[in-house]
Amino acid sequence: MFGFNRKSTTIPSAKEAMTGRDRPIPTAETHFVNGAPLKGPYPEGAEMALFGLGCFWGAERKFWQIPGVLVTAVGYAGGPTPNPTYDEVCTGRTGHTEAVLVVYDPKMVSYQELLKTFWESHDPTQGMRQGNDVGTQYRSAIYTFSDEQAKAAQASKAAYEAALKARRMGPITTEVAPAPAFYFAEGYHQQYLAKNPAGYCGLGGTGVSCPIGTGVEA
Repeated sequence: MFGFNRKSTTIPSAKEAMTGRDRPIPTAETHFVNGAPLKGPYPEGAEMALFGLGCFWGAERKFWQIPGVLVTAVGYAGGPTPNPTYDEVCTGRTGHTEAVLVVYDPKMVSYQELLKTFWESHDPTQGMRQGNDVGTQYRSAIYTFSDEQAKAAQASKAAYEAALKARRMGPITTEVAPAPAFYFAEGYHQQYLAKNPAGYCGLGGTGVSCPIGTGVEA
């Protein structure tokens, strides 16, 4: 958000990145919408997903509205700087993207359905930006917690890329990689659009439907 000033579009190396800190920064204890503990413990059988799709305020709202999603949280992932602050991430010198952690009940909602929401909620062809939000913190990413998630993510990427190509859109630039460390963002960012319904959200999709299933099967 507030990305109208030009920022770096190159991810820094570990040597170039900001130092960060040893301890996590303070955040909220509970989810503003449903009161669940933000950092757990999560219900038995719950699974996690991690996505980056631009401004995390609007991205998080997309997921907490899905039945079967138990907890959502916003934070930073994908860069070398430990425990960064929002201001540090905004410099482009941490290498992190704005990310949404999704804790869900796989008996109620499938990972494929979360992927469908991910693809359709932003434009995954834009590289280091989403609309007017420019910089490495706005890049598209799927971070996976298992081989099954990795396979599903890659299959959905191929399917959506074919659908976009049919509409003469460019190739997908989304990063798909094993889940790195996730650093919870400051408390005021958590469920921001529930606290501030008129708040800024520059998130927008392509208008192209993602042709993957939404059943609960793995």
